Order: sequence, then structure tokens, then C-alpha cells
Amino acid sequence: QVQLQESGPGLVKPSQTLSLTCTVSGGSITTNYYYWSWIRQPPGKGLEWMGAIAYSGSTYYSPSLKSRTSISRDTSKNQFTLQLSSVTPEDTAVYYCAEGGDYGFGSWGQGTQVTVSS
Repeated sequence: QVQLQESGPGLVKPSQTLSLTCTVSGGSITTNYYYWSWIRQPPGKGLEWMGAIAYSGSTYYSPSLKSRTSISRDTSKNQFTLQLSSVTPEDTAVYYCAEGGDYGFGSWGQGTQVTVSS
């Protein structure tokens, strides 16, 4: 079973770019037909899928976040990365990386709190 671990700064200033990395172990992010997603949960709200990168490197984004979101990968490190630009306090949330996409989700990271504040 794959394991995922998020890493990145816990505090980001408004208007800056949030950058998080997910390190995957126990499996390759290039394994056929697997997708790798970023999901967040703002305080007091439900889970929000942000986007995903496929085994092929293709990327998919939530329409509501597409203009500010970029997902990339480093296959040599078995990592994929989220960048969210022009953040506001409304982007404060627990951010998760997970294996999966439209077909459902399997393993999740433990989540990392990101606070947007000056």
C-alpha cells in the first residue's frame, strides 16, 4: 500500500504562492492508470478536490481553482507538487494529497495545515 506525506510551509502571506510537495512511497507515481490528487478542507467546511496529476503527467483542475492552481511532478523523487497562487485568507485549510481521482480515493497523506495571514 502506498504512503503519502505532505510537506511545505505552514504559513503563507496573502498574495503569495502556496507550494506543497507530496512524497509517495511504496509505489510509483508513474504506475499505469493511477492518479494523484490534492484536496483541501477549510475550517468548518467540507473537502474540496483541487486537482490531480495522472500517471502520464496529464493534469486536471477544479474549474473554480484552475486559474490559480498548478500541479507538477518530479518522477526521480516520486513526488508531486501543488502551487496555488494569489492566496487569500480563504485559502486557509488543511491540505491533503491522496492517491485517486474520479474513480475514488485510496491512500491519503496525514494532511498539513496551511494558514494564510500577514
